[in-house]
Amino acid sequence: MIARLAINPGRERTYAAGLGRAFGGALIFAFPLLMTMEMWAFGVAIPPARLIALVLLGLPLLYGLSDYAGFDARRGWRNDLFNTLSALAVGFATAAAFLALFGLLGPDVTAAEAMGRITLQGVPAAIGATLARRQLSAGAEEGAEDTAPYYGELFLMAAGALVLAFNVAPTEEVILIAWQMAGWQILLLALLSIVLLHLLVFSVGFAGQESASHPGAALFLFTIVGYAIALLVSLFVLWVFGRLDGQAPAMIVSTTAVLAFPAALGAAVARLLV
Repeated sequence: MIARLAINPGRERTYAAGLGRAFGGALIFAFPLLMTMEMWAFGVAIPPARLIALVLLGLPLLYGLSDYAGFDARRGWRNDLFNTLSALAVGFATAAAFLALFGLLGPDVTAAEAMGRITLQGVPAAIGATLARRQLSAGAEEGAEDTAPYYGELFLMAAGALVLAFNVAPTEEVILIAWQMAGWQILLLALLSIVLLHLLVFSVGFAGQESASHPGAALFLFTIVGYAIALLVSLFVLWVFGRLDGQAPAMIVSTTAVLAFPAALGAAVARLLV
C-alpha cells in the first residue's frame, strides 16, 4: 500500500516539465490577443451568454486536442479530461496574470468586466497550453507521429480554422474589407480560399494525401468539407464578437467569406498549427 501511495519522482518531474511547457504554450498563443486593444474592449462588451458559449465550445475542442496532443503524453479518457481541465486552468491563469500586469484588471475594473476579459483571453491561451507538448518539446519526447482518422482530421481542421479566425475576427479591418469588396470580389475570394485550401492540404501531411489518386473524392472529402468547416467557424466567431449584429444578410455573407479566408488557411495547415 505504501508503495502504491509513494510519489513517483520521474513522473512528477515529467508532469512539472509538461506544466511549464503548458504555460509557455499558453503565452505564445495568447500574447497577440493579450496585447490587442480590441480584445480588451470586447472582453467588457460581449454578453456573458456568448462568453459561456465560447467556453462550452472550447471544452470539447480542448478535450479532442488533448487526445491528439496534450501537454501530458499519457492517454485515456481520464488523462484527457484531466489535461483538458488543467489546460483551461493554465490558460485562464496566464490570461489573468498578464492582463493584471498590463494594468487591465485594476481597481477601476468591475468583477464582471475582469471575468469577461479573462474568459475571452483564456480560451485561446488554453488551446496553446494543450498544444505545448507538440510545439515546444524536444523531438525525443514527442514519440511517434500522431495519426487521426477522417473525422479526426476534420476536427483538426476546425481547430486550425479557429486559431487563425480568432486572431483576426476582433479587428475592424474584417468589417472594412467586407464593406469595400464587391460581390464578384467576394466570390473570387471564396474560390481562392478553396484553391489554396486544396493545395495546402496535400502539402502538410493530411490523410487526404492518400486520396490524391482519386481527386474527385479528395476534393469533396477534404477541400469542400474543410471550407464548409471554415465558414461555420467564422460564422460562430463573428457571432461571439457581435460582428453580425444588425447587419444585412448580404453583409453577413461578405463578412463571413472574408474571415473564412484566414480560417481556411488555418484549416489547411492545421497539422502545422496543432
